[in-house]
Amino acid sequence: MGMQIPKPYPKLVVFLQQPPAPLHISPHPAHTPTPTPNPLMALTTHPPLRLHARPPALAAAFHRPLRGLPPRRTRPCRCADAGADAGKAQAQARRAYPYDEIEPRWQAHWEERRTFRTPDIGDGLDTSKPKCYILDMFPYPSGAGLHVGHPLGYTATDILSRFKRMQGYNVLHPMGWDAFGLPAEQYAIQTGTHPKITTARNIDRFRTQLKSLGFSYDWDREISTTEPTYYKWTQWIFLQLLKRGLAYQAGIDILQSG
Repeated sequence: MGMQIPKPYPKLVVFLQQPPAPLHISPHPAHTPTPTPNPLMALTTHPPLRLHARPPALAAAFHRPLRGLPPRRTRPCRCADAGADAGKAQAQARRAYPYDEIEPRWQAHWEERRTFRTPDIGDGLDTSKPKCYILDMFPYPSGAGLHVGHPLGYTATDILSRFKRMQGYNVLHPMGWDAFGLPAEQYAIQTGTHPKITTARNIDRFRTQLKSLGFSYDWDREISTTEPTYYKWTQWIFLQLLKRGLAYQAGIDILQSG
């Protein structure tokens, strides 16, 4: 689709398709020729800019120090002491809150007394309380362990779980492992180790790391998608869908744009 050019400006096409010619301006306005009136050129030309030297009095005032302030002193670079300062700050924080002493003690207390356990009906569950089910996304237990994205989301759900318990809710907050995946198969091919062994080892590492963060999970309800007691139910659900014609293979057209 071409551009419609208004007739009063026939040179506009040349201006858009080719770079403009250099504009010559005389050093003094008195010698500047009077240009032909053109609205387009009026938008692109500017009067020459003149720069004047700063008056000596103004320059002296600009560099004069402020009254009442001590003279500025230069300090040596402390880059070499940055590591020592960081170590001192960490030591002070540990003295203010000795987390390496307090947190393991309370985590052992919670695990020993099963503080965050949700009992079953008939096993001490108070059915008069409202129910709250808070489910996290189960991590894939890779050999690298937890990354920063895991506790980022788990911290929020842990805060909500503790808040609901304080409000009198029966909170069910479990944890599990989405352990089926191609990385475990590829690792087994490369190392010759059975995936069941490496997956169990990775799960132990993830569990230790999560417990060290102090999350309020009900570890009595821990599940793994690799356990037959779990995936037998996913297979059962698939068979029910297949019997009712809700699980089938079909070919469909995929529309792609671009």
